Amino acid sequence: MSNDRGADDAADREERSENAGEAPSPASRAARRERRAGSTRPAGTGKSGPATAAGRRSTGSGDDRGAAGSPWSRLVRYLREVVAELRKVIWPTRKQLVNYTAVVLVFLVVMVTFVALLDMGFGRVIFYVFGE
Repeated sequence: MSNDRGADDAADREERSENAGEAPSPASRAARRERRAGSTRPAGTGKSGPATAAGRRSTGSGDDRGAAGSPWSRLVRYLREVVAELRKVIWPTRKQLVNYTAVVLVFLVVMVTFVALLDMGFGRVIFYVFGE
C-alpha cells in the first residue's frame, strides 16, 4: 500500500515538473478578471513582488515611506491610487442597475408596509389595554 502511494507521489511530482512552464490557473475572481483583461503581470503580484506567507515582501524602495514627501506628491499619489482602484470595480450594466433599483424599492415598500401594520396593531392593543 505504501509503495502505491510513493508511485502516485512520484507521478504527481513528474506531472508538476512538466507543467512548470505553464501559468497556473487563477484561483480567485480578481485573478481571473486580470487574466481576461490581458494583464501582462501575473495575478496576485504587486509592485513589490509576489505575496509570501508572512505578507508582502518589501523591496526597500521609496514606495513604503508613508507620510514622507511633499503634500503635492502625496496628493498625486493618492489620486493615482484612487483611479487604479476604480479601474478594478466591476460596474453594473444599465439593465442590472435598473433591476437592482427596482428590487430595493419593492423591498422598501414591503418593509414600510410591514412596520406600519405592526405599528397600527400595537397601537390598537395599547388602546384596548389602557383604553380611553
